[in-house]
Amino acid sequence: MRCTIVPPHILERVVERTDDPALRARALRNLQIDSFTRTGRRLSPSGPAGNGVRDEPNRTIKDAGHREDLPGDTVRIEGGDPTGDATADRAYDWLGVTFRFYEDVYDRNSIDNAGMSMISTVHYGTGYDNAFWNGEQMVYGDGDGVLFTDFTGPLDVTGHELTHGVTQHTAGLAYYGQSGALNESMSDVFGSLIKQYHLGHTADQADWLIGEGLLAPSVNGVALRSMKAPGTAYDDPELGKDPQPDNMSDYVRTHSDNGGVHINSGIPNKAFYLASVELGGSSWERAGQIWFDTLTGGEVFPDANFEDFAAVTLKAAANRYGAGSAEHSAVQNAWSGVGVRT
Repeated sequence: MRCTIVPPHILERVVERTDDPALRARALRNLQIDSFTRTGRRLSPSGPAGNGVRDEPNRTIKDAGHREDLPGDTVRIEGGDPTGDATADRAYDWLGVTFRFYEDVYDRNSIDNAGMSMISTVHYGTGYDNAFWNGEQMVYGDGDGVLFTDFTGPLDVTGHELTHGVTQHTAGLAYYGQSGALNESMSDVFGSLIKQYHLGHTADQADWLIGEGLLAPSVNGVALRSMKAPGTAYDDPELGKDPQPDNMSDYVRTHSDNGGVHINSGIPNKAFYLASVELGGSSWERAGQIWFDTLTGGEVFPDANFEDFAAVTLKAAANRYGAGSAEHSAVQNAWSGVGVRT
């Protein structure tokens, strides 16, 4: 299943409610692209453990030339000179930042932990309002300039989508219902941590927004999602209101969006935020380490629900920091705070 940063419910809302025929046509075309080009993600085992040697990325940037064919023409390879195309060069830089985060913080060698090449295609389609991971590479649209801007803009979009690849090669969370919402949440968690690490922000300094700067200036909103306050990222006549819940009491049961994977991810997102702010400091160091141990430790199964995942985070916190430690208590408090555990 192809994993997109913009949820289908946003584009569906535009198709159903907008009075602008051009916006409707563009949103409908984007939904058709997302539907027609979905492919099954290969579930691969995690790669070998890190060897303690600093690894280096192997990046390739391709240009689709506004066509809908992948992968496109190569415009920059690892170590190559900048292209002069800000979009292509930004995609190259963000691949590097994401690689360095996983390598330097968690000793993970690329997406598969075995030095996987990192490929991004830019300028996909015409006015394409999305970015996605297709199981093998990143793909970016330029945005339509009315609802969305260039999808290479926010670093956390790249971090989010590449983390779908990390999940693919580790826990392999099934992309439906609660396991799918956990899959989306893992991408939001590490997408946010990559941005925080890059900016040097602590938990209390971070904005906890996913896709900040992606919405066009005319849109009433700040981002696609808020981990700190799910349900508050946007409230706009064209896009509608952010539907994310922040507690199990408001869990959304739906068959759309693969069972609400982009909607109910607000609940585990809020849990991670709560654990991070209770612990303080750099979120990638303790809260992030617990979530990384959980994702990569082999104890989360593809069909895991929120309770299953919460139980493994508690076990991971106890294993690394000790039962009853501040870290263990913060994780317990976080899941209690969103109604997943009592």
